[in-house]
Amino acid sequence: MNRLPAQKRIQVLSMLVEGMSISAISRVADVSIHTVIKLLVDAGEACADYHDQHVVNVQANHVQCDEIWAFCYAKQKNVPKAKAAPVGAGDVWTWTALDRDTKLIIAYTVGDRTAVTARSFIADLQNRLANRVQLTTDGHKVYLEAVDKAFGIDVDFAQLVKLYGAEPGNTSDVRYSPGECIGIRKRPVTGKPVDADISTSHVERQNLNMRMGMRRFTRLTNAFSKKLANHVHMISLYFLYYNFCRIHQTLRMTPAMAAGLSPMLRDVEWIAGLVEARAPKPNRPKTYRKRNSN
Repeated sequence: MNRLPAQKRIQVLSMLVEGMSISAISRVADVSIHTVIKLLVDAGEACADYHDQHVVNVQANHVQCDEIWAFCYAKQKNVPKAKAAPVGAGDVWTWTALDRDTKLIIAYTVGDRTAVTARSFIADLQNRLANRVQLTTDGHKVYLEAVDKAFGIDVDFAQLVKLYGAEPGNTSDVRYSPGECIGIRKRPVTGKPVDADISTSHVERQNLNMRMGMRRFTRLTNAFSKKLANHVHMISLYFLYYNFCRIHQTLRMTPAMAAGLSPMLRDVEWIAGLVEARAPKPNRPKTYRKRNSN
């Protein structure tokens, strides 16, 4: 079976984490689209496994959670009339939990925006933390039950509720703009959260990083994901790269280094090595020992 040379794999992975589309990578790297997708799948699985095994026992003080919207195959309102819409078509939400101080993405979950996904996401976050934290989420009501079930009283939990004005009109200059934020309300829920630290600003800024770093999140294009599985693989690849390979400009180190999860700066070649380590080893040809005729 033909395999991409090591440097070609590194080139393709580098372009994926820098926000290039599958088609653009295929043209620039001179490889087939199917080859790029196959490498994305392998890398996504390897990165998800590494995150599960190594982003654990995280020492954090302030954790912020948020959800970011995208869609797969078609927007939710268009799924009923879409031709041969696959399982997972429609709105897709990526839930993220970020350590405010180290900028580490501690946990992430891809799914819908229901209480079921919220419980899975918050339970995963709780399992990765090593100590009590101050947790801030937006005003989404499903967090209340999810945090209570996962943390109980062992958390300082608050919600930051944004208050919006009237919805924008339908003219071209405001059609894609949200309503004007006219105020916020800080709502302590559990424990004793410090009022000055009730914020979701850092995790909301991370949403911009995701839209810039993953072509599938770019609005008003046809670069959206066509398969939910590939959407998840790209997110897994991006977050491992973000945590372990990308130097944060303020910290001057990677989030994983700041959190004490990595002693050194990793790179895309290291990710390619993780993919290679999970690849099935080719079968060796059988050898037969010549029997002694005596």
